[in-house]
Amino acid sequence: MELTNEQNEIINSSGNIKINAVAGSGKTTTIIEYAKARPKESRILYLAFNKSVKNEAIKKFADKGLNNVSVETAHSLAYRHIVYGSKYNLRSFGYKSHEIAEMLKLRGLGEKHGEHIVASHISKFISYFCNSDKQKVSDLDYSDIVSDPLAQMFVSKHYEYIENQTRLFLAKMNSGEIEITHDFYLKKFQLSEPVLNFDYILFDEGQDASAAMLDIFFKQDAVKVIVGDTHQQIYGWRFAVNSLEKADFETYRLTRSFRFGQDIADLAMNVLKMKEIISEYSPISITGKNVSSSLKVSAILGRTNLGLLLRAIEFVNEKKNLKSLYFEGNINSYTYADEGASLYDVLNLYNGRHKMIRDKLVRQMKDIKELQSFIEKTGDTQFSMLVDIVKKYGNDIPKIIKLIKDKHVENDEKEKAEIIFSTVHRCKGMEYDVVEIVNDFITEEKLEKQAEDGKSDELSIAKLNEEINLLYVAVTRTKNIVLIPETLVSKDFPGSPNIRLLKNEPKKYYKDNFNFTK
Repeated sequence: MELTNEQNEIINSSGNIKINAVAGSGKTTTIIEYAKARPKESRILYLAFNKSVKNEAIKKFADKGLNNVSVETAHSLAYRHIVYGSKYNLRSFGYKSHEIAEMLKLRGLGEKHGEHIVASHISKFISYFCNSDKQKVSDLDYSDIVSDPLAQMFVSKHYEYIENQTRLFLAKMNSGEIEITHDFYLKKFQLSEPVLNFDYILFDEGQDASAAMLDIFFKQDAVKVIVGDTHQQIYGWRFAVNSLEKADFETYRLTRSFRFGQDIADLAMNVLKMKEIISEYSPISITGKNVSSSLKVSAILGRTNLGLLLRAIEFVNEKKNLKSLYFEGNINSYTYADEGASLYDVLNLYNGRHKMIRDKLVRQMKDIKELQSFIEKTGDTQFSMLVDIVKKYGNDIPKIIKLIKDKHVENDEKEKAEIIFSTVHRCKGMEYDVVEIVNDFITEEKLEKQAEDGKSDELSIAKLNEEINLLYVAVTRTKNIVLIPETLVSKDFPGSPNIRLLKNEPKKYYKDNFNFTK
């Protein structure tokens, strides 16, 4: 492969550097070539974003004969130092609100289901602290991250109690009295101020690093390389911080995308230009190099589980001859809230069938209105989406979900699927030949309204920037064609043969132009 001038400059650099790389710009290739150019006796650590990226990177480094590169995730490093051989037992999926309420014997504080509302906030406060670089719980103000008005009122009224119980639950994990979470052992690793014995540390997907991970990285004596894309930061809700902005290193850029052509690059820049509406924005240049004509792999990408499920329901009804489909991350994960309640639990509550509700929290709700009150005081968007689906489709849900599941292929047969469905968070790092964008992303009109309403505080701007990033990530998953609602691009954007601007629902395009058989 012939390297670009930008890639060669990075490979030949010295000292601590940061690399701002646009979507599809070959950053993994660049990092591998960087490692290859270091002295053979160098001890190199490559920090991957998650386990699947780690496994892929291990193979790529091994194929290049780079046996001096250790590939880890922040969690795999932390696990080895904190959990392995210790008194701790690990809880893989975290704690549900009703479990926290029972373990801490929480009080209701005069509120209906108040103990569960408190527990929900404790769970978020724990996550906020464990992902931060702070030493103590009291170094943070949890109310800084609570945006829903009713949730803010509840937290303000009961802050001292929520904070004390958060500290107590962390103490229970620390003593080994209860199982620890992944967030907890990473935090304990950061607080132990570990020394990592490497000459070079290469930190990938830096825009989605937690402050705790970043603190560990910055405190090492090794030569540090951090790579990512400022505009692909989409995990702020998990308390990720944009480390590329925090790293005071020499800056390098990768601006040429090998994934798509110039028309898609122009679309990506058009999406990012929306940031001008809410704050200062320095435009970036993206050059598209790849020209693909393949139509083999098609995907429909949504901002939310709700938007995606609604589109999937419409799609299977439109395409009666559709034989197979696939949901990134497994179809079941789209019908459950983070708390563990399922779409069927909410439907049974809606119908007053309490005996059929499996989830303990939902079972305690008198009716759907009571659940909605709980949602408003906790700001639980996952629960809110389940309620919205139930209100729209009601008792047709079991039949609809069965229809989708009957067509769903297993993970190892994903390549046989005629269409792939995914939220942006689940398809990060993926690419497809044809991408349709669901009409549930931020629009220019909504951004302008926010600006007019004066919602320009730091938290609001950060959230709106991330909404724009989600649309940018979505459109840059394609290698060839994008079908995008015209409401999601600026009014003067022209479109192109590879960028189909959809005035209404895209069913006519599929009927007239697209054959899903491979």
